[in-house]
Amino acid sequence: MKTRMTELLEIEHPIMLAGMAYVAIPRLVAAVSNAGGLGMLNPVIYTPEGTREAIREVRSLTDKPFAVNITLIFPGARENAMVALEEKVPVINTSLGRADWIINAAHEYGGKVLGTVVMQRHARRAELDGADFLIVTGNEAAAHGGDITSLVLLPLARTWVSIPIIAAGGFSDGRGLAAALTLGAEGISMGTRFMLTQESPTHDNFKQLCLQAAAEDTIYSERIDGLPGRFLKTKTAEIMTRQAVASPTKALSEAREISQMLNVPLWRLFLSGLKTRSIRGLASQAVGVGGLRTAIEEGDTDRGVLPIGQVTGIIDDLPTCKEVIEQAVAEAEEVIKATAAKVA
Repeated sequence: MKTRMTELLEIEHPIMLAGMAYVAIPRLVAAVSNAGGLGMLNPVIYTPEGTREAIREVRSLTDKPFAVNITLIFPGARENAMVALEEKVPVINTSLGRADWIINAAHEYGGKVLGTVVMQRHARRAELDGADFLIVTGNEAAAHGGDITSLVLLPLARTWVSIPIIAAGGFSDGRGLAAALTLGAEGISMGTRFMLTQESPTHDNFKQLCLQAAAEDTIYSERIDGLPGRFLKTKTAEIMTRQAVASPTKALSEAREISQMLNVPLWRLFLSGLKTRSIRGLASQAVGVGGLRTAIEEGDTDRGVLPIGQVTGIIDDLPTCKEVIEQAVAEAEEVIKATAAKVA
Protein backbone atom coordinates (compact mmCIF):
# COMPACT_ATOMS: atom_id res chain seq x y z
CA MET A 1 0.00 0.00 0.00
CA LYS A 2 1.52 3.29 -1.13
CA THR A 3 0.66 6.77 0.19
CA ARG A 4 2.60 9.99 0.64
CA MET A 5 3.64 8.61 4.02
CA THR A 6 5.35 5.59 2.50
CA GLU A 7 6.94 7.64 -0.27
CA LEU A 8 8.30 10.51 1.82
CA LEU A 9 9.45 8.36 4.73
CA GLU A 10 10.72 5.58 2.42
CA ILE A 11 8.83 2.78 4.14
CA GLU A 12 6.71 -0.05 2.78
CA HIS A 13 3.45 0.36 4.71
CA PRO A 14 1.70 3.50 6.06
CA ILE A 15 1.88 2.38 9.69
CA MET A 16 4.12 3.65 12.47
CA LEU A 17 4.91 2.80 16.06
CA ALA A 18 3.91 5.44 18.60
CA GLY A 19 6.86 6.62 20.71
CA MET A 20 5.82 5.15 24.06
CA ALA A 21 8.10 5.68 27.07
CA TYR A 22 9.62 2.43 28.41
CA VAL A 23 7.91 0.50 25.58
CA ALA A 24 9.40 1.91 22.36
CA ILE A 25 12.85 0.44 22.98
CA PRO A 26 15.29 -0.77 20.25
CA ARG A 27 13.91 -4.31 19.95
CA LEU A 28 10.34 -3.16 19.32
CA VAL A 29 11.45 -0.25 17.12
CA ALA A 30 13.45 -2.56 14.86
CA ALA A 31 10.67 -5.13 14.71
CA VAL A 32 8.22 -2.55 13.35
CA SER A 33 10.72 -1.15 10.86
CA ASN A 34 11.74 -4.62 9.66
CA ALA A 35 8.06 -5.40 9.08
CA GLY A 36 7.77 -2.45 6.70
CA GLY A 37 6.41 0.19 9.07
CA LEU A 38 8.18 3.05 10.83
CA GLY A 39 9.57 2.14 14.24
CA MET A 40 10.00 4.97 16.73
CA LEU A 41 12.42 5.09 19.65
CA ASN A 42 11.47 7.02 22.77
CA PRO A 43 14.68 8.18 24.53
CA VAL A 44 13.00 9.82 27.53
CA ILE A 45 14.36 7.12 29.84
CA TYR A 46 17.95 7.54 28.61
CA THR A 47 20.82 9.89 29.28
CA PRO A 48 22.25 11.42 26.07
CA GLU A 49 24.92 8.71 26.05
CA GLY A 50 22.21 6.09 26.49
CA THR A 51 20.22 7.62 23.64
CA ARG A 52 23.23 7.34 21.33
CA GLU A 53 23.70 3.69 22.30
CA ALA A 54 19.99 2.98 21.75
CA ILE A 55 20.03 4.59 18.30
CA ARG A 56 23.05 2.52 17.33
CA GLU A 57 21.40 -0.60 18.71
CA VAL A 58 18.38 0.04 16.49
CA ARG A 59 20.73 0.37 13.52
CA SER A 60 22.36 -2.93 14.43
CA LEU A 61 18.94 -4.61 14.32
CA THR A 62 17.55 -3.03 11.13
CA ASP A 63 18.71 -1.23 8.01
CA LYS A 64 15.25 0.28 7.50
CA PRO A 65 14.18 3.86 8.33
CA PHE A 66 13.19 4.58 11.93
CA ALA A 67 12.32 7.60 14.05
CA VAL A 68 13.22 9.10 17.40
CA ASN A 69 10.58 10.82 19.54
CA ILE A 70 11.50 14.06 21.32
CA THR A 71 8.98 15.41 23.86
CA LEU A 72 10.37 18.89 24.29
CA ILE A 73 8.97 19.71 27.75
CA PHE A 74 10.75 16.76 29.35
CA PRO A 75 14.14 17.18 31.05
CA GLY A 76 17.03 16.20 28.80
CA ALA A 77 14.97 16.56 25.61
CA ARG A 78 17.27 19.12 24.00
CA GLU A 79 20.34 16.98 24.69
CA ASN A 80 18.63 13.87 23.31
CA ALA A 81 17.53 15.83 20.24
CA MET A 82 21.13 16.91 19.63
CA VAL A 83 22.22 13.27 19.78
CA ALA A 84 19.53 12.25 17.29
CA LEU A 85 20.67 15.01 14.94
CA GLU A 86 24.33 14.09 15.31
CA GLU A 87 23.46 10.47 14.52
CA LYS A 88 21.47 11.68 11.48
CA VAL A 89 18.35 9.77 12.44
CA PRO A 90 16.12 9.50 9.32
CA VAL A 91 12.96 10.75 11.05
CA ILE A 92 12.47 12.84 14.20
CA ASN A 93 9.09 13.26 15.88
CA THR A 94 8.65 16.33 18.10
CA SER A 95 5.87 17.26 20.50
CA LEU A 96 4.96 19.76 23.25
CA GLY A 97 7.35 22.51 22.22
CA ARG A 98 8.72 24.71 19.42
CA ALA A 99 10.86 22.56 17.13
CA ASP A 100 12.04 24.91 14.34
CA TRP A 101 15.71 24.38 15.25
CA ILE A 102 15.30 20.59 15.03
CA ILE A 103 13.50 20.87 11.70
CA ASN A 104 16.23 23.07 10.21
CA ALA A 105 19.03 20.82 11.44
CA ALA A 106 17.34 17.61 10.26
CA HIS A 107 16.66 19.04 6.82
CA GLU A 108 20.36 19.83 6.43
CA TYR A 109 21.17 16.10 6.23
CA GLY A 110 17.95 15.08 4.49
CA GLY A 111 16.03 13.98 7.58
CA LYS A 112 12.27 14.33 7.98
CA VAL A 113 10.42 15.81 10.96
CA LEU A 114 6.96 14.86 12.21
CA GLY A 115 5.19 17.25 14.57
CA THR A 116 2.61 15.82 16.98
CA VAL A 117 -0.35 18.18 17.50
CA VAL A 118 -3.88 18.20 18.89
CA MET A 119 -4.97 21.76 18.08
CA GLN A 120 -5.10 24.21 15.19
CA ARG A 121 -2.53 26.78 16.26
CA HIS A 122 0.10 24.14 16.94
CA ALA A 123 -0.60 22.49 13.59
CA ARG A 124 -0.16 25.73 11.69
CA ARG A 125 2.94 26.64 13.67
CA ALA A 126 4.53 23.28 12.85
CA GLU A 127 3.77 23.72 9.15
CA LEU A 128 5.20 27.25 9.11
CA ASP A 129 8.33 25.99 10.87
CA GLY A 130 8.82 23.46 8.06
CA ALA A 131 7.58 20.15 9.51
CA ASP A 132 7.20 17.46 6.84
CA PHE A 133 4.24 15.69 8.46
CA LEU A 134 1.80 16.14 11.30
CA ILE A 135 0.76 13.38 13.67
CA VAL A 136 -2.76 14.35 14.74
CA THR A 137 -3.77 12.69 18.01
CA GLY A 138 -7.41 12.15 18.94
CA ASN A 139 -8.96 11.73 22.36
CA GLU A 140 -9.15 7.93 22.04
CA ALA A 141 -5.36 7.64 22.23
CA ALA A 142 -3.26 6.33 25.07
CA ALA A 143 -1.54 9.00 27.15
CA HIS A 144 -1.77 12.54 25.83
CA GLY A 145 -4.39 12.86 23.13
CA GLY A 146 -6.46 15.99 22.67
CA ASP A 147 -10.05 16.78 23.57
CA ILE A 148 -11.45 16.00 20.11
CA THR A 149 -12.05 12.46 18.83
CA SER A 150 -10.25 11.27 15.71
CA LEU A 151 -13.46 11.08 13.67
CA VAL A 152 -13.83 14.86 13.95
CA LEU A 153 -10.19 15.85 14.40
CA LEU A 154 -8.82 14.31 11.19
CA PRO A 155 -11.05 16.07 8.63
CA LEU A 156 -10.73 19.24 10.70
CA ALA A 157 -6.94 19.05 10.67
CA ARG A 158 -7.02 18.50 6.93
CA THR A 159 -8.46 22.00 6.62
CA TRP A 160 -5.75 23.50 8.85
CA VAL A 161 -2.65 22.50 6.89
CA SER A 162 -1.51 21.32 3.48
CA ILE A 163 1.27 18.97 4.64
CA PRO A 164 0.53 15.23 5.04
CA ILE A 165 -1.16 13.92 8.18
CA ILE A 166 -0.69 10.72 10.15
CA ALA A 167 -3.67 9.71 12.31
CA ALA A 168 -3.21 8.64 15.95
CA GLY A 169 -5.77 7.65 18.55
CA GLY A 170 -8.23 4.80 18.03
CA PHE A 171 -6.34 2.75 15.42
CA SER A 172 -5.46 -0.92 15.76
CA ASP A 173 -6.33 -2.72 12.51
CA GLY A 174 -7.10 -2.46 8.81
CA ARG A 175 -10.57 -1.04 9.38
CA GLY A 176 -9.00 1.88 11.21
CA LEU A 177 -6.35 2.33 8.53
CA ALA A 178 -9.00 2.45 5.81
CA ALA A 179 -11.04 4.93 7.85
CA ALA A 180 -8.02 7.18 8.44
CA LEU A 181 -7.21 7.27 4.74
CA THR A 182 -10.83 8.17 3.98
CA LEU A 183 -10.76 11.00 6.54
CA GLY A 184 -7.71 12.60 4.95
CA ALA A 185 -4.70 10.95 6.59
CA GLU A 186 -1.79 9.30 4.79
CA GLY A 187 -1.34 6.57 7.37
CA ILE A 188 -1.72 5.70 11.04
CA SER A 189 0.26 5.59 14.26
CA MET A 190 -0.47 2.73 16.67
CA GLY A 191 0.63 2.52 20.29
CA THR A 192 -1.66 0.14 22.17
CA ARG A 193 -1.68 -2.38 19.32
CA PHE A 194 2.13 -2.58 19.23
CA MET A 195 2.30 -2.58 23.03
CA LEU A 196 0.33 -5.83 22.86
CA THR A 197 2.72 -7.78 20.64
CA GLN A 198 5.28 -10.48 21.22
CA GLU A 199 8.21 -8.06 20.81
CA SER A 200 6.83 -5.52 23.29
CA PRO A 201 8.72 -5.25 26.61
CA THR A 202 5.46 -4.63 28.50
CA HIS A 203 5.18 -7.08 31.40
CA ASP A 204 2.91 -10.03 30.65
CA ASN A 205 0.72 -9.23 33.66
CA PHE A 206 -0.32 -5.99 32.00
CA LYS A 207 -0.57 -7.53 28.56
CA GLN A 208 -3.10 -10.02 29.89
CA LEU A 209 -4.95 -7.29 31.82
CA CYS A 210 -5.24 -5.22 28.63
CA LEU A 211 -6.49 -8.19 26.60
CA GLN A 212 -9.28 -8.65 29.14
CA ALA A 213 -10.15 -4.96 29.30
CA ALA A 214 -13.13 -3.37 27.58
CA ALA A 215 -13.04 -0.02 25.82
CA GLU A 216 -14.65 1.48 28.92
CA ASP A 217 -11.81 0.29 31.16
CA THR A 218 -9.70 3.41 30.69
CA ILE A 219 -9.46 6.69 32.62
CA TYR A 220 -8.90 10.14 31.09
CA SER A 221 -7.45 12.54 33.64
CA GLU A 222 -4.77 15.20 34.12
CA ARG A 223 -4.10 14.06 37.68
CA ILE A 224 -2.12 10.94 36.85
CA ASP A 225 0.98 12.52 35.29
CA GLY A 226 0.11 16.21 35.24
CA LEU A 227 -1.18 16.36 31.64
CA PRO A 228 -4.60 15.27 30.34
CA GLY A 229 -4.18 11.64 29.31
CA ARG A 230 -5.75 8.21 29.03
CA PHE A 231 -4.67 5.29 31.23
CA LEU A 232 -5.76 1.78 32.04
CA LYS A 233 -8.21 1.66 34.95
CA THR A 234 -6.10 0.19 37.75
CA LYS A 235 -6.28 0.57 41.51
CA THR A 236 -3.52 3.18 41.60
CA ALA A 237 -4.85 5.09 38.58
CA GLU A 238 -8.28 5.40 40.17
CA ILE A 239 -6.78 6.61 43.45
CA MET A 240 -4.67 9.20 41.64
CA THR A 241 -7.66 10.64 39.80
CA ARG A 242 -9.36 11.27 43.15
CA GLN A 243 -6.36 13.01 44.70
CA ALA A 244 -6.14 16.77 44.34
CA VAL A 245 -2.34 16.72 44.67
CA ALA A 246 0.18 13.90 44.48
CA SER A 247 1.76 12.89 47.78
CA PRO A 248 4.83 15.18 48.30
CA THR A 249 6.84 12.35 49.84
CA LYS A 250 6.11 9.92 47.00
CA ALA A 251 6.64 12.63 44.39
CA LEU A 252 10.07 13.53 45.80
CA SER A 253 11.07 9.86 45.97
CA GLU A 254 10.07 9.27 42.34
CA ALA A 255 11.73 12.52 41.21
CA ARG A 256 15.02 11.43 42.82
CA GLU A 257 14.88 8.14 40.95
CA ILE A 258 14.21 9.94 37.66
CA SER A 259 17.11 12.34 38.23
CA GLN A 260 19.44 9.40 38.89
CA MET A 261 18.18 7.50 35.85
CA LEU A 262 18.69 10.50 33.54
CA ASN A 263 21.87 11.66 35.30
CA VAL A 264 20.24 15.07 35.75
CA PRO A 265 20.60 16.96 39.07
CA LEU A 266 17.34 17.18 40.97
CA TRP A 267 17.42 21.00 40.96
CA ARG A 268 17.79 21.04 37.18
CA LEU A 269 14.96 18.57 36.78
CA PHE A 270 12.81 20.83 38.91
CA LEU A 271 13.74 24.08 37.13
CA SER A 272 13.33 22.53 33.69
CA GLY A 273 9.86 21.31 34.54
CA LEU A 274 8.77 24.65 35.98
CA LYS A 275 9.13 26.28 32.55
CA THR A 276 5.86 24.69 31.52
CA ARG A 277 4.44 22.91 34.56
CA SER A 278 3.06 23.83 37.96
CA ILE A 279 4.38 22.35 41.22
CA ARG A 280 1.34 20.11 41.25
CA GLY A 281 2.00 19.06 37.67
CA LEU A 282 5.63 18.24 38.42
CA ALA A 283 4.63 16.12 41.38
CA SER A 284 2.07 14.25 39.29
CA GLN A 285 4.60 13.71 36.51
CA ALA A 286 7.12 12.18 38.89
CA VAL A 287 4.55 9.80 40.38
CA GLY A 288 3.13 8.96 36.93
CA VAL A 289 6.55 8.07 35.52
CA GLY A 290 7.22 5.88 38.56
CA GLY A 291 3.91 4.10 38.09
CA LEU A 292 4.63 3.54 34.41
CA ARG A 293 7.96 1.94 35.15
CA THR A 294 6.33 -0.26 37.77
CA ALA A 295 3.75 -1.43 35.22
CA ILE A 296 6.13 -2.11 32.33
CA GLU A 297 9.07 -3.60 34.21
CA GLU A 298 7.54 -5.16 37.33
CA GLY A 299 4.02 -5.96 36.17
CA ASP A 300 2.50 -4.85 39.49
CA THR A 301 -1.16 -4.47 38.53
CA ASP A 302 -2.02 -2.73 41.81
CA ARG A 303 0.71 -0.07 41.85
CA GLY A 304 1.37 0.22 38.13
CA VAL A 305 0.01 2.97 35.88
CA LEU A 306 -0.18 2.24 32.15
CA PRO A 307 -1.15 4.60 29.31
CA ILE A 308 -3.57 2.69 27.09
CA GLY A 309 -5.96 3.61 24.30
CA GLN A 310 -9.63 2.74 24.03
CA VAL A 311 -8.75 0.25 21.28
CA THR A 312 -7.67 -2.11 24.05
CA GLY A 313 -11.32 -3.21 23.94
CA ILE A 314 -10.86 -4.40 20.34
CA ILE A 315 -7.58 -6.26 20.80
CA ASP A 316 -7.66 -9.90 21.93
CA ASP A 317 -4.35 -11.40 20.79
CA LEU A 318 -0.57 -11.05 21.02
CA PRO A 319 0.80 -11.37 17.48
CA THR A 320 4.22 -10.35 16.16
CA CYS A 321 4.70 -6.85 14.76
CA LYS A 322 5.03 -8.35 11.29
CA GLU A 323 1.67 -10.09 11.66
CA VAL A 324 0.03 -6.88 12.93
CA ILE A 325 1.21 -4.85 9.95
CA GLU A 326 0.54 -7.47 7.29
CA GLN A 327 -2.95 -8.18 8.61
CA ALA A 328 -3.79 -4.47 8.90
CA VAL A 329 -2.71 -3.70 5.34
CA ALA A 330 -4.51 -6.71 3.88
CA GLU A 331 -7.69 -5.89 5.80
CA ALA A 332 -7.55 -2.22 4.79
CA GLU A 333 -7.29 -3.13 1.14
CA GLU A 334 -10.26 -5.48 1.44
CA VAL A 335 -12.33 -2.86 3.30
CA ILE A 336 -11.58 -0.20 0.69
CA LYS A 337 -12.59 -2.52 -2.16
CA ALA A 338 -15.74 -3.66 -0.35
CA THR A 339 -16.71 -0.07 0.39
CA ALA A 340 -16.22 0.94 -3.23
CA ALA A 341 -18.37 -1.97 -4.34
CA LYS A 342 -21.04 -1.07 -1.78
CA VAL A 343 -21.21 2.51 -3.05
CA ALA A 344 -21.29 1.36 -6.68
